[in-house]
Amino acid sequence: MLLQVPNDLQALQSPDASEPPPSERRSQQRLPILVILHQEHSTPAHVGRLLELQGHRLDIRKPRFGDPLPATLDDHAGAVIFGGPMSANDPDDFVRAEIDWIAVPLRENKPFLGICLGGQMLARHLGSRVFRDPEGRVEIGYHPIRPSAPPAAGIAWPDRVFQWHKEGFDLPAGAQCLATADSPFPCQAFSYGSALAVQFHPEITYAQVHRWSGKNAAKLAQSGAQDRPSQLDDHIALAPGIHRWLDALLDEWKAPVRA
Repeated sequence: MLLQVPNDLQALQSPDASEPPPSERRSQQRLPILVILHQEHSTPAHVGRLLELQGHRLDIRKPRFGDPLPATLDDHAGAVIFGGPMSANDPDDFVRAEIDWIAVPLRENKPFLGICLGGQMLARHLGSRVFRDPEGRVEIGYHPIRPSAPPAAGIAWPDRVFQWHKEGFDLPAGAQCLATADSPFPCQAFSYGSALAVQFHPEITYAQVHRWSGKNAAKLAQSGAQDRPSQLDDHIALAPGIHRWLDALLDEWKAPVRA
């Protein structure tokens, strides 16, 4: 049975069931994490929250609105580029600048995480293709993936994740595939040195699922889109486990470079 969808105010006020008590988390201050966002009101959601609980301040920049990107990450512990409605194939100056800037963390061996659009930007930087499905199919809502990556601190990668995209990336030359899917976008995650890309949205909150699926209701009629009530029900069921894995993954991501 589908759970009743709450109104917008309740959705925005409802914490995810996965939130751990702050008293149980580390509070030691560490180098900040550079966070790159693409919309005026975007947030780093659970990725940002977990990084703060792990002791990092967030240095949030929005190049689309004129924020500069640093020439070095000497003063940062790593960088995350999040998603957005634009394409990594767009000709906009800020898109090209972000793709080119990814050379900084790769050159300096600093942890880099690309989520959805951010992962596609990493793929473009590495010379790989970012593409749409010729038949117009999308991935929206919770969809299955097949992880091949080892567990993060003993916690296995999730096998169903939240998606919201109409483009995907091919596996770049020299990269290691970490997850695949039987979908128009078979490569779902990869690593390349100190960099990690995921096509899906592990950072998503209940409020975001509620807002995205309501504000973009017309998109849910596309092939490959999950209906709104199922998205909300699946989030309630799956998000706590995904966020536990995400916490462990972020710890490993900041560790020395993977082989």
